[in-house]
Amino acid sequence: MTRRAADPALAADTHVDRFSVPVETRAPGGTTNAYVVGTGETLLVDPAARTDTLDTVVREKVADHVAVTHAHPDHVGAVADYAAETGATVWARRGYEDRFADATGVEPDRTFGPGDRVGPATVLDLPGHAPDGVGFETGNGVVCGDVAVAEGSVVVAAPEGDMRAYLTALRRLHARDPPALFPGHGPRIDDPRATCARLIAHRLDRERSVLAAVDAGASDPDAVLDRAYEKDLAGVRDLARATVRAHVEKSARERRVRWDPEAESIAPVAHEGE
Repeated sequence: MTRRAADPALAADTHVDRFSVPVETRAPGGTTNAYVVGTGETLLVDPAARTDTLDTVVREKVADHVAVTHAHPDHVGAVADYAAETGATVWARRGYEDRFADATGVEPDRTFGPGDRVGPATVLDLPGHAPDGVGFETGNGVVCGDVAVAEGSVVVAAPEGDMRAYLTALRRLHARDPPALFPGHGPRIDDPRATCARLIAHRLDRERSVLAAVDAGASDPDAVLDRAYEKDLAGVRDLARATVRAHVEKSARERRVRWDPEAESIAPVAHEGE
């Protein structure tokens, strides 16, 4: 298959350097990837915490811009420190300035929207895992935050997570077919289309399991969870439950189930003739 033509504004030789940063939150594997994008003009993305290596790189490359793919706690821990030490321009997604400031402890200098340039990268709209989710696209690939992972799946935790938006974000990445994806956790993804297709298929399979559980009589998220998941959920049951709720909310908007968010009750939609 022919790869999508590259945006002429994206330099094909833009460097994207990954730094695995230990964090004290529930990040997968206990680490989050920070990225330094560019050489002459640089963008620091998702500095989740400080490390000696990242300190050295940021000092040597002198970050011109600081931004995050989304303002979850495991992506923002060192934004304020690096912004203060480098004098970098601090960016936040337009409309989410307060969310960014609350998470990072620093007010943004500038805001961006999809299609805007932030230093050496172009902003790509990737909500779903988080409402303020974005990617930073370069000629070498997309820094995509928590939209994709090389192995396993991504938590889409309602009420903040939006399953319809998440699937749209995956389809957008699949259609763009970048050379690589640089995720928030885990290794670089060199097969973006296959990975996006796998994650979409996983979510649609889970959706079918959720709907089957509702049809079988499960009437609340916990009952659906017990029927729809076969694996051991020790330590992650709350995240799986929130993801089930995101599936239910999507299905309710599509009129495939009835959902009362206050009572957290779920019921199947009667089909014509029943």
